[in-house]
Amino acid sequence: MPSIHALVPEVGRADSDGLRSHDAEALADCVLDRAEPSWRRLACAEALHGRVPQTHLEALLACVRDPHDAHEVRVQLLDLLSDREELLPWLRHEDRQGERGYRIEHAVLRTRTRLGDLTALAAVADLAFRPGWRDRMAGGECLESLVDRHGSAAVAAALDGLDEADPAVRALRIRLRDRNGEDITDSLTDPDPEVAYVTQDLITDTDRLRAYLAEAPTVDAALWAAYALYRLTEDPAPTRAVYEALGRPRVEVEGLDEDVRRAIVHEYVPYCENGTDPRWRLEAICTDPPARPDQEDQLRRATAALTAAGLAPKPPVHCGEAHQQGDGTYHVIEYGAGKELSISTLGPWAGDFEGDADARAALESAGFHWMDATTGATRVSGLHVYYFGSRQPMDVHTLLYYWQD
Repeated sequence: MPSIHALVPEVGRADSDGLRSHDAEALADCVLDRAEPSWRRLACAEALHGRVPQTHLEALLACVRDPHDAHEVRVQLLDLLSDREELLPWLRHEDRQGERGYRIEHAVLRTRTRLGDLTALAAVADLAFRPGWRDRMAGGECLESLVDRHGSAAVAAALDGLDEADPAVRALRIRLRDRNGEDITDSLTDPDPEVAYVTQDLITDTDRLRAYLAEAPTVDAALWAAYALYRLTEDPAPTRAVYEALGRPRVEVEGLDEDVRRAIVHEYVPYCENGTDPRWRLEAICTDPPARPDQEDQLRRATAALTAAGLAPKPPVHCGEAHQQGDGTYHVIEYGAGKELSISTLGPWAGDFEGDADARAALESAGFHWMDATTGATRVSGLHVYYFGSRQPMDVHTLLYYWQD
């Protein structure tokens, strides 16, 4: 029989069939051997599913509990040993909340719910309500495990013991109701936009949405229903009809020019975060996007204007190149003695951090609008955009000159 090293010679290469037919105790020995690379230990752990040797059970359980061992190995072992009820006291311990890394957190909660631990329900609600898709999917999987183990009624009863003021709890109840085939359109009235977003995202019945639009008790509920209908049909006409009938509702932002607003709406709303006000969502669907400027022409005019002003500009570089990674919505022009200004790709907006009067005059003469500190600091409320881990409303300057690695 080939050795384990021959069956898993390097990362990404494993003879799965050969491992599954290999001696289980030898596989367990490899899993427990910290001198082995984690990728080989992982492959051996996967091959132990359904045949964990009793002789190694306690050592494998101890490996799971050891926070100093490799996270990926512990995650795989939690999946392997998810039927071991003796793990529950350790899984429930408050120290588990301090372990870092979404994989170990997901694995701990997944194991608790596979074991039917209804005390995990608050953590499941929190996980399923987080903005990241991995978290949401893991939370949904955990909810399914509890329902499979106890039934919907028992899970709903357990939810009754949690704080309904918590939007995560309300969102999980909506998920459970939808799973049971209930009509959840009444939850489109939830005051928390993230809960209403979860609701509309679960709805798949276009006929029910059309009927609901005729009876929606609030403006926000009608907007969410119209947004859900567009999501399902990709037909903007019904959504535009609702938008017009409601008087084109929108989030008013003092100090935000209309041309800047249009550029921001059509650049960011299609990819905005769950907490975004539905007014922004319909504005993006129901209004026409602005024409994008010819970037080469913009940069040529900006460089010529700075040159004519005697400011000695260097060739423009995209923000990704300037940061040596990532992407964004502006170019950088270095000029003078190490000064820099930014030219937005979203429209004719220029600005810098020094407020250089000569650069401003040169670019305004070339048809650019200068983004001063006051205008740039205007916060676009209700529009939640991802930015280096944050998912909150941002200011105009960041949105026009956005960079993300």
